[in-house]
Amino acid sequence: MNDIKHKLIEVPLRFEPEIYINIFKNKKNSTLQKTVKSPRYKSLANTVIKSYPTELDTNIGDFLIKLKTKGDDFYKEFLNKYGDLEYSTFYLDNKMHYNLKGVYFYYLNNELKYIGRCRDNMKKRVNFGYGKISPKKCFKDGQSTNCKINALITKNKNSIVLKLISLNDITEIARLESRLILKYNPEWNKRT
Repeated sequence: MNDIKHKLIEVPLRFEPEIYINIFKNKKNSTLQKTVKSPRYKSLANTVIKSYPTELDTNIGDFLIKLKTKGDDFYKEFLNKYGDLEYSTFYLDNKMHYNLKGVYFYYLNNELKYIGRCRDNMKKRVNFGYGKISPKKCFKDGQSTNCKINALITKNKNSIVLKLISLNDITEIARLESRLILKYNPEWNKRT
C-alpha cells in the first residue's frame, strides 16, 4: 500500500488469553417459541413445532447447545454462517487511539487482509465491535461480519497488525474505503 498518500498509524491490540466457543449458548433473553415468531426465524417455526414441541419454552441458547451436543445440526439454522466459531476478546491497547476514526486495515504477516471504515470512533469499532462477540452477534439477525473478523483475528492473533488512516470527513472515509477495497480486493472483505 505504498501508493496511499495518507499516513498509516499502527494501532496496537491487546488480547485476553481466553478462547471462547459456543458463545451462542449464552443467549438467554428469548425462548425458542418467541424466537421462531420473529420474522428472521419464521421459516423454522413448522420444523420446531413438529420436531421439538417440548422445547418451546426453553431459552434459545440452551436449546441450541442441547442440539449441538446431540449432534443435531438444526441448531445451525438459527446462526449466521460465522456464528459457531472460536472467538477471543481483544481491544485497543492505547487510549490515545480511542477517539480516532477513518479507514482501518488488518494485516497478517504484512499481507493486507481486511479494509474497513470507522465513522464514529475506534474504541467502539474495535473494543465493542470486532473485539467482543456477544451471543446475539452469532445469530442470523446478529452481526456476521463481526463474528467472521473476530474468528480470523483470533486464529492469527500472534501475527495480526491493525493500522489506521485517521480522517474526520465521513464522506472522505467512505470514498477512500470503497476505492481501496476495489483496488486491493482483500481476502477477508470477500463474501464467502
